[in-house]
Amino acid sequence: MQNKGLIKFFAILFALVSIYQLSFTFVSNKIKDDAKAFSGGDPDKELRYLDSIGKEKVFNLGFADFTFDEVKDKQINKGLDLEGGINVILQISVKDILKGLSNNSKNPVFNKSLADATANQKGNQTYIDAFFEAFAANSKGTVKLASPDIFANRSLQGEGGVDFQMSDAEVQKVIRRKVDESVESAFGVLRKRIDKFGVTQPNIQKLGESGRILVELPGAKDVDRIKKLLQSTAQLEFWETYKIDELGNFLVAANEALKKTEVTKVEAKKTVKDSLSALLTDTKDSLDSKKGNNPLFDKMVSQGGGPVLGLFAPKDTAVVNGYLKRADIRVLLAPEFRYAKFVWGKATQMKDAKDKSIEAVELYALRGNRDDVAAMSGGVVTGANPSFDQLGKPSVSIEMNGQGAKIWEELTGRAFTQKSNIAIVLDDIVYSAPGVSSGPIAGGRSEISGSFTLDESTDLANVLRAGKLPAAADIVQSEVVGPSLGQEAIDNGTTSAIVGLLIVSLWMMVYYGRAGWYANVALAVNLLFLFGILASLGAVLTLPGIAGIVLTMGTAVDANIIIYERAKEELRAGKTLEEAIKTSYSWRGAMSSITDANVTHILTGAVLFIFGSGPIKGFATTLLIGIATSLFTSIFIARIFLDRNLRSKNDLTFVTKFSEKIFNNFNFDFLGMKKWTYMFSAVVVVVSVVSLATNGLDQGVDFVGGRTFQIRFEKSVDPEVVKDELTKVFGSAEAKVFGNDNQLKVTTKYKVQEHGIQADEEVNKLLFENLKHHYSAGLTYDKFVNAYDGKNVGILQASKVGPTVAEDIKTNAYWAVLGAMLLVFLYLMVSFRKWQYSLGAITAVAHDVIFVLGIYSLCYKFMPFGMEIDQHFIAAILTVIGYSMNDTVIVFDRVREFLAGKTKGNFSEIVNQSINTTMSRTINTSLTMIVVLLIMFVFGGESIRGFIFAMLVGIVVGTYSSLFIATPVLVDTISREDKTTVEKQHEAAA
Repeated sequence: MQNKGLIKFFAILFALVSIYQLSFTFVSNKIKDDAKAFSGGDPDKELRYLDSIGKEKVFNLGFADFTFDEVKDKQINKGLDLEGGINVILQISVKDILKGLSNNSKNPVFNKSLADATANQKGNQTYIDAFFEAFAANSKGTVKLASPDIFANRSLQGEGGVDFQMSDAEVQKVIRRKVDESVESAFGVLRKRIDKFGVTQPNIQKLGESGRILVELPGAKDVDRIKKLLQSTAQLEFWETYKIDELGNFLVAANEALKKTEVTKVEAKKTVKDSLSALLTDTKDSLDSKKGNNPLFDKMVSQGGGPVLGLFAPKDTAVVNGYLKRADIRVLLAPEFRYAKFVWGKATQMKDAKDKSIEAVELYALRGNRDDVAAMSGGVVTGANPSFDQLGKPSVSIEMNGQGAKIWEELTGRAFTQKSNIAIVLDDIVYSAPGVSSGPIAGGRSEISGSFTLDESTDLANVLRAGKLPAAADIVQSEVVGPSLGQEAIDNGTTSAIVGLLIVSLWMMVYYGRAGWYANVALAVNLLFLFGILASLGAVLTLPGIAGIVLTMGTAVDANIIIYERAKEELRAGKTLEEAIKTSYSWRGAMSSITDANVTHILTGAVLFIFGSGPIKGFATTLLIGIATSLFTSIFIARIFLDRNLRSKNDLTFVTKFSEKIFNNFNFDFLGMKKWTYMFSAVVVVVSVVSLATNGLDQGVDFVGGRTFQIRFEKSVDPEVVKDELTKVFGSAEAKVFGNDNQLKVTTKYKVQEHGIQADEEVNKLLFENLKHHYSAGLTYDKFVNAYDGKNVGILQASKVGPTVAEDIKTNAYWAVLGAMLLVFLYLMVSFRKWQYSLGAITAVAHDVIFVLGIYSLCYKFMPFGMEIDQHFIAAILTVIGYSMNDTVIVFDRVREFLAGKTKGNFSEIVNQSINTTMSRTINTSLTMIVVLLIMFVFGGESIRGFIFAMLVGIVVGTYSSLFIATPVLVDTISREDKTTVEKQHEAAA
């Protein structure tokens, strides 16, 4: 080996750098453990402790001091599946942005195109592309984007704007830039909100040009609070309100009209007087006793007063909205009220007639106008801070600019004169509607009060200071992981890694003796380098990432196995140990096989990294880094020990008494079996295809959209009972045992297309109300839903994937698999210079993929672990492609060598001999992979068991296909003329 000193220097330097990078992770973890012990389980106290020492020097290396914040920035970060926390993808509504840029154009072609883009947006197609496509189809050239009533409006004119003489292509460039600016603005607003929220190491990033923004908040626990913080557009408005005295007659008329059109399930109990006051007056009879055939009033839980028209249960707000939006109901409004805008207040707790605490929402009517514009917008607000009102309750004080102060004085003066109210509305929710009792309010100062908690007033002030979003931000994908579940994942991952390392190391010693020790040292150095690179890159370690590290242990010794097996062959051929080592490390020896095998790994890993997201990207990252570090350590570090062995004149045989006769003189007619293996594989493929067509696959929410909850109970539950209970409220639901009998995975599509906070809260509350009888009486809604340290019952993990995101994920999955197969096909064709090699390899890979899909289709209904088709499964399939190619390349490389050599026999005999000589390396490389996968399957935890099972089946089938499918296809597709040429060359050489 040339330049040994330089390689040693770089290896030592790399090791020292890795230790240096990893030291920050150890120090950071030690400090966090101290903070956790100090806080006694109080997350707020723990956070305050860590914030207080952020600027303190906590790590001294002699040549440099580091503060805790600096140490924290250099550590290996744990993903949400290990740390716990919340991960969401927000979709900035490009539709709203386009409507705003058009000044809410009424052009029918424009509005139809918006609707068509929403309905017909394809997977991985951006909304703006879908809109332009729909506009071109709808306008047919008769209407231009630069029309004055679309984008050539006053607000978009001027330099860099839209001129009515522009072509559609020119307008599209301007609009794309404006949309990008709006998304960038939203990104900035969200970053400001998150920075002030108070979680350690938040991550926020834009996802390409999709208008989507990824937000990761490790360690965050209050689910509902965070979703409100992220989704609030902060659209603050000030509206004048109507009073119940003014709209009472309308409500009575609406109720009477609804009687004639609504089919009620309850018969009238008594005659109801034609008067709103009679229905709402507080008498000895409760409101419940008056319920009957009154579609509107029957839903009231309490009477209103002043600007409040009535109080309703949150579950009835959608129905009441539907009533009040109906054309036949709105026509009943008197002319002076025709622009009335009905909105809801913030949910509050109240007592019903039986003194039972219930949740209710107030209904308001705002003084609307033709343009639906508020009397004053929140754009005049210059400052917002949490405070306390006169009663000592949390509130938010706001300050306005000069223009706002003037309008506010006029508004409050009018309200004082008319004895009316001013509603303070944020994102179409009335937070308070105070009256004015002391005359006009000057100075531009006001207060937003309501039934706030301290956290809510802090968050509200935060979003108002950060500014409003340019458009609605909907959570289209989310995942919530509790800290206790994250700790379980760490424990499972650590166990599988340690056991895998021990077994692989033991096998290398048992099979290769002293050479196996050298491989184990190289493996240990490889792990040091791998973690050092992860730390230096600031990579995020996930549970699939740990799986990637454990897989790296298997692949790290693959190169050593190929080298050692080649050295054994050279020793058997009579070469000296020095010659055997030199040959095995040459291109003619093992290097061509190692290169081809690892390039196919890199190609599939790169595809996985490009198309994957979140934990899958973490898996791809560790896999790619592991390939690079294992190649370096296997080729160079192990070689250093081998050369040292040569210098010390120690005997080295690469075998032990256990392994010296294994696969010696192995002779099996692989090609003679092809008729039977073709038949077997054909049957498997046909059965798999039929099952896929009839039985289908258990597609996870990643592919079809939906909500998934991992729920742990105090004792074992019957999944069918839970399924029936939830189906009654969700319409459809699935419940499966997930790991232990007291843990279920619940899936539903209930309101998955509704991205608002209310929909998510409604689902959580319905889950709690319908499952709480399975728990002891002490479990509250907050404890059931929110994460906290030590949590072991309730929702441990929750995820939501919207339909559009699911379609994108599915499209990415198809392209990832097809792209990986195409790349590998092209590479092998270039490397082996014959298309027959590529065809044989791709046939084997296609066979393996269909086999794995067939197993999942046939078995998912009765297997005791999850077999969902999701992103993790696609990652497994791509990994299978890589490792199937690994085995195939090892065989093909030897076939190519033997066909170019002097081996005696006909073409099939030469190929058979080449396959037989690879059996030791083929079985050994596959065996190490199968062992580590089995370890992860047993110890890795329920959440990745289906993922590991797919790889396990794929590796086993891949080994079979490389021997019995790939090579026979190669032989069968080579022409008779080429076979004859090879046979004549070998006869002449003999």
